[in-house]
Amino acid sequence: MGKTLIAQINQAKGLTLAAATEQPGHPQLGEDAGQVAGLDPCGVTLTDDLAAAASSLDVLIDFTIAPATANHLAICAKAGTRMVIGTTGLDQAQTALLQKAGQKLPIVFASNYSIGVNATFKLAAMAAQIFGDSMDIEIIEAHHRHKVDAPSGTALTLGEQIAKALGRDLNKVAVHGRQGTTGTRDNQTIGFHAIRGGELVGEHTVLFTGAGERLEITHRAQSRTNFAEGALRAATWLTKQPPGIYNMMDVLGLS
Repeated sequence: MGKTLIAQINQAKGLTLAAATEQPGHPQLGEDAGQVAGLDPCGVTLTDDLAAAASSLDVLIDFTIAPATANHLAICAKAGTRMVIGTTGLDQAQTALLQKAGQKLPIVFASNYSIGVNATFKLAAMAAQIFGDSMDIEIIEAHHRHKVDAPSGTALTLGEQIAKALGRDLNKVAVHGRQGTTGTRDNQTIGFHAIRGGELVGEHTVLFTGAGERLEITHRAQSRTNFAEGALRAATWLTKQPPGIYNMMDVLGLS
């Protein structure tokens, strides 16, 4: 995602790459970030010191892992740097840090920055409203073998959108996988199933299954470019917003 973001910033009007960070010990630290991304030199050196750069940034775009994001939240809150966060898998303590930082900073926090995925969120919620309790609902997601959290944040957001439309509490009705003698399916539940393998970029399907018919809503990502484009759109939008926690639905005017 870092390389993809650099490539998209290089092509975008009105956006400039001000810094690029990696984890300590990364073998390419000190190299030109443009060259790391496979482009011409851009004059920005890849660094592991976000604190030194944060005050010079309008927006930090963070696609990392939960512990790194928690550290970045503290740095950006101190520096007053807006954030676009695409990291998933935050635990309760890390989520609390996010909420606290949102009192000082405008932050876009979304499980998925693809415009197509956010359209999928909206369509799934609409379908749930139409069907009511007449359909069994299952969510299937597939990602590359390197993804460390399951189910994906996108799958969970789909579940949240559907549960909200149906007046259900996702924490009470979510079922994650099935094994053994599970008994008859409770039609109030929302099932989640995660597939991991190879270099799958990201696929999500919601199944609405009833008596004699089935509706499938599917989104398949074919590259990471669409995520980067959405994140840059969010970054531009965020520069005009007051402090608070926003999501991609807010950016797109779909809230």
